[in-house]
Amino acid sequence: MNVQQHAQSRDKAMRNTSIVAAIVNLTLTVGKVFFGVIGQSHALIADGVHSLADLSTDLMVWLAAKYSNQPADKEHPYGHARIETAFTVGLGIVLIATAIGIVVDSAQRLLNPETLLQPTPIVLLIAAISIFANEALYQYTIRVARQFNSGLLKANAWHHRSDAISSIVVLLGVAGSLMGLPYLDAFAALGVALMIGHIGWTQAWASIRELVDTGMEPKTASALQRIIESIEGVQGVHMLRSRRMGGAYLIDVHIVVDERLSVSEGHKIAEYVRLKLIDSHENISNALVHIDPEDDSIAMPCHHLPLRREVLADLRRVWRDEIDSAELDQVTLHYLNGKVHVDLVRDIQAIHLSTEQLTAHLQESAAALDFIGEVRVFYTHL
Repeated sequence: MNVQQHAQSRDKAMRNTSIVAAIVNLTLTVGKVFFGVIGQSHALIADGVHSLADLSTDLMVWLAAKYSNQPADKEHPYGHARIETAFTVGLGIVLIATAIGIVVDSAQRLLNPETLLQPTPIVLLIAAISIFANEALYQYTIRVARQFNSGLLKANAWHHRSDAISSIVVLLGVAGSLMGLPYLDAFAALGVALMIGHIGWTQAWASIRELVDTGMEPKTASALQRIIESIEGVQGVHMLRSRRMGGAYLIDVHIVVDERLSVSEGHKIAEYVRLKLIDSHENISNALVHIDPEDDSIAMPCHHLPLRREVLADLRRVWRDEIDSAELDQVTLHYLNGKVHVDLVRDIQAIHLSTEQLTAHLQESAAALDFIGEVRVFYTHL
């Protein structure tokens, strides 16, 4: 399955789960609030508000599915995955606000005993139905979330399970109230609020960490570094960084290869490292591999050196009597250890001095340029 097909499947799955959940939560919201009023249970009414919050998050999932799975474009070259992350933060805020509202209302009722409600047995039946329905929603949603590695769906799945747990608390609180302990219903509502708030904070904080580019766990990063170091041609690894985009990680890393390796071979090694990283971890969607001839995380000794045009202009000046200008255009430059090292290939039939004498003379002339390091001359029949 290619990237576009995966995005389409992910979009469809997220939309389907949100529609199913919305239908169930709308039914539960109406049922809980209605029977909470009829059955005089503050805890069941609070649980109904929780289901209403679930309904709002189902809408968030539907909207996030619509926009977050769109392909990358000019304005969003890394894609739209963080739309899902932003919606997850919004979901967490809704949960926290819901919890605060329930806590305030429950506290007021506990401080004013005359406002405490006296639940009736019908509340027990509604709470039992809610437990079954929300646990079924959790199992359905978490399965899809794991299949497509969606943080938003995982958050929504746990939201469904929190509703199931809160209904268990309601069941216990109402049962206690029916046995002559009227405060238990209000305390049950407080328990529901604490669970809602905890889940809201957990999901919001995880998504905020993603939005500020928090990297993967150090243990996982170390495992990736060991994988890269084991690859043939890699002599060192540094500046390994990661950031999360939706359900996946983006990696960038610098690797050290042989200092005189060809550009094409260095690129081949980099591409091999990139594919190896993607294959090594199911949550890595892409990697950017930078090739270094030396470890630039410690120092950058070559940053001040001139580029090729200026180097060749100076070499033409100091070698004007020995090297033809056109021949000099084929020179290979190596920027290493703060110097420009020169590799020159010459036709052995075109020289008048011995190879040793010519090499020594070229090196002596180049010494006038303080940025020139080693000069190597290779002789062949051109």
